[in-house]
Amino acid sequence: MEIKILGTGCAKCKTAQAVVEKVVAENGVDATITKVEDIMDIMKYNVMFTPAIVVDEVVKIKGRVPSEKEVKQALGI
Repeated sequence: MEIKILGTGCAKCKTAQAVVEKVVAENGVDATITKVEDIMDIMKYNVMFTPAIVVDEVVKIKGRVPSEKEVKQALGI
C-alpha cells in the first residue's frame, strides 16, 4: 500500500502525517508513507485544501486533519 500525505509543511499537515504514521504502526499495515510538499504535485490530485491523504493514488481525505478512525476507514482496516 502506498500512502501519500499532501501538504506544504504546515502544522495541520504535520499532525495529519503523525496520525497516519501512528495508525499504520499500531495496526501493522504494510505501507510506504511519502510526504508530498511540492504545490504542483499536490495540484495533480485536484486538491485545493491541505492536508490530504492519498491511498494507492486515490484521494481519501482532504482539507482537514483526520481522526484515527477516519484513517483506519481510508486504509480499509
